[in-house]
Amino acid sequence: MYENNFPNKRYRHTLAFLQKHISTSESILDLGVENPFSEIMKTQGYRVKNTKGEDLDVDFDEVAQSNAEVVTAFEIFEHLVAPFNVLKEVKAKKLVTSIPMRLWFSSAYRSKTDPWDRHYHEFEDWQFDWLLEKAGWTIKDSAKWTNPTKKIGLRPLLRLFTDRYYIVYAER
Repeated sequence: MYENNFPNKRYRHTLAFLQKHISTSESILDLGVENPFSEIMKTQGYRVKNTKGEDLDVDFDEVAQSNAEVVTAFEIFEHLVAPFNVLKEVKAKKLVTSIPMRLWFSSAYRSKTDPWDRHYHEFEDWQFDWLLEKAGWTIKDSAKWTNPTKKIGLRPLLRLFTDRYYIVYAER
């Protein structure tokens, strides 16, 4: 999945933020197919069920019918054309979600080989906050972090101090 580029820093920050807000006694519906991070959550004692890869822009049945206490969505909403719709369908009272932030010095990400691996949205933090609030969520905590690379050049230099990821804990 990550082709020798496993996101250790992102996973470390995401897990610490999740553990700060969510107890292992709470059930989780993780939006998106099973992935390395959902496996990490399970090894940490979380009870996690993933969605099955359905197009969450148009098919929210699994989300609407879930009785999970928490919904997690890590780097999912930027892939959706209309993330507002699925956010409105969530029945859980708690949400932990993260996004890669829009970088002013880089164009939106687009895989040339995988049509599911494209960013329709690349949010600034205020835009993502607005989306969550408009969908009925109250933001209780958030954090940001950088994602430097070991490459040489202007973009790698900018990545040293430009926040790349944004994570939010919200409640209804």
